[in-house]
Amino acid sequence: MNQSRYSSIAILLHWVMALLIIMTWSIAIAIDDMPLSPARISWLSWHKWLGTTIFFLVLFRLMWRATHPAPPLNLVMPVWQEWVMKLTHLALYLLMLAIPLVGWLMSSAKGYTVNYFGLFELPDLVDKDKALGHLLKEIHELLANGLMILVGLHVLAALKHQWIDKDGLLSRMSFYKSKDS
Repeated sequence: MNQSRYSSIAILLHWVMALLIIMTWSIAIAIDDMPLSPARISWLSWHKWLGTTIFFLVLFRLMWRATHPAPPLNLVMPVWQEWVMKLTHLALYLLMLAIPLVGWLMSSAKGYTVNYFGLFELPDLVDKDKALGHLLKEIHELLANGLMILVGLHVLAALKHQWIDKDGLLSRMSFYKSKDS
């Protein structure tokens, strides 16, 4: 199957962000029940640094996508699948923006300024407010878990196209250039 491929930059952004998202979510799950300790604070710092990196990368990715449109989809699929694909991609982008933003708001509301690897601090977005901080924590976790569900569905859809439909769709976002691409 001859599928148009994404640019190398788009492919790199896709896979780096996928790795960072999984790492950031995994850290959050791992430290959720840890007692307050230097180890928990260190892992929480990594969670915030990676989340901030994701936020910056998704902004760059959106600018890249605006100037480098997705390659044409050279396959026919049912209309409902096209709609699900488009809505899923939109939801993925919205969540990749919203989750770090809500995390930043949460840190501000809890009275913790977000620094980026000690290089600079992000401004507090709201005043300290314990109740708001708790609410934003719940929203942050809900959105993050929703993102992981969508990522799982995204992966399953890609694998379906690769192994069941055998339509070469996965090669569009692969560094490996098959002889059919």
